[in-house]
Amino acid sequence: MLSGYSDIGQRQAPAVFARRPIEASVASLNNVPNVQNAPTAAYSITLKISLDNVPGTLGRFAAAVGDVGGNIAGIPGFEAKGPTVVRDIDVHCRSEAHAAQIAEAVDALEGVMVLNWWDRTYALHEGGKIEVLPLCSVGDADDLSMAYTPGVARVCLSIRDDESLAHRYTIKKNTVAIVSDGSAVLGLGNIGAHAAMPVMEGKALLFKEFGGIDGFPICLDTQDTEEIIETVTHIAPAFGGINLEDIAAPACFEIEERLKAALPIPVFHDDQHGTAIVALAALSNALKLVDKKIADISVVISGMGAAGVAVGRILLDAGVGEVIGVDRIGAVHQGRDQQNEVKERFAAMTNPDRKAGTLSDVLVGADVFVGVSAPDLIDAANLRRMARDPIVFAMANPDPEIRPEIADGLAAVMATGRSDFPNQINNVLAFPGIFRGTLDVGAHSVTEHMKVSAAAAIAACVPESELRPDFVVPSVFDRSVAPMVAKAVAAAAERDGVVRSQHGVCETPATGG
Repeated sequence: MLSGYSDIGQRQAPAVFARRPIEASVASLNNVPNVQNAPTAAYSITLKISLDNVPGTLGRFAAAVGDVGGNIAGIPGFEAKGPTVVRDIDVHCRSEAHAAQIAEAVDALEGVMVLNWWDRTYALHEGGKIEVLPLCSVGDADDLSMAYTPGVARVCLSIRDDESLAHRYTIKKNTVAIVSDGSAVLGLGNIGAHAAMPVMEGKALLFKEFGGIDGFPICLDTQDTEEIIETVTHIAPAFGGINLEDIAAPACFEIEERLKAALPIPVFHDDQHGTAIVALAALSNALKLVDKKIADISVVISGMGAAGVAVGRILLDAGVGEVIGVDRIGAVHQGRDQQNEVKERFAAMTNPDRKAGTLSDVLVGADVFVGVSAPDLIDAANLRRMARDPIVFAMANPDPEIRPEIADGLAAVMATGRSDFPNQINNVLAFPGIFRGTLDVGAHSVTEHMKVSAAAAIAACVPESELRPDFVVPSVFDRSVAPMVAKAVAAAAERDGVVRSQHGVCETPATGG
């Protein structure tokens, strides 16, 4: 009996993901967009099954999962005793429909009963992924009198007299607001504030895990530029930094620039600068493998949204010889029609020869392709017309501008935005260390020099002796990255003179008497 999702000892997933007839499941599977080619943890399920304790039952179960394309990920503590064995078994699937198909295939086996099954991703998200924990105990009246009234009044008055003390005596010293309007979420588009919350919670989780920073998700129920700027300005006193996230272009540019001008704390749009920093780190190492100098190369960027513009800017700051941006119309250059203000400014800095034409046209002879746009935009023929040893960063998610298997043998170095291919260009390599460094030294902004320094630190986390085409950026799980980035960013902030004079850590105020 296949019971589908329930709350029997597990967190309950939405009813919409309850089991469906196998015919409907197969039909849905065939129509699901962007279905992964291989099973993945992102679509994994847990099957609570009862197995008859007779020879061959476990083998039939494993074979049935494999026959329908599932991958058994874990069978914790399996030990057969008694006439039946009840176990929770994790299985990686390709999609929600594929998960239902696997559950029904298993339930149809003789000697096997599916007692329950649930989506592990939904279970992980139930109730959210973060919480607030106290840093001090409140066990008696003395504790209460210091943490709250009347003792807290003394701290409040000290901060009233010197606002910089908030960086020492409040959560401001280690807290970042993760602000989104839900207008450009991952590969999902404009899904709104409520639907953006799981992503922002995930960002907060990564801030804490890799940078020791308390990030808090702030999803705003407005996509009006003025309202966003006003709201963030009003909540800023509680935070030591602002991480703008998943805000659509071109509004994101104005929002960041105006908040940077208005607030005395770092404002950082990660979709722009995080992507750019990691891309520069990967490029720096890739150039060592192909023996090219950064000043001599030509880079073509597909996609002139937030990430594409920021990648172009940081590459210019790093000394790249030629940068050409391409949007849906074609190459961006001065004098072209149908360009907004952001693209006009980008055109003024790039494409000095005013090359025009399609993406295919300007890729001819280019050394590097950087894609932050859409799937399947280039092919093997494009790579053959690039310069020798082309470097390809196809970062569109979940489906890249060109698949690695197509570029294999043609691209000297291939990188994507996905975790299931080598060389993942992932922002988590940048933002925890960047904010850690700014908070540690009390920086009031993030300069271009700080961003380039962060990229150099990320690149240095791959020793030159270990560089190879499938290893030009460190793993996102390399715990040495964030501290290295933080140190580099802090030093750059000091050199650039963007550090508060007291760092918010002045001597404890005298008590008088």
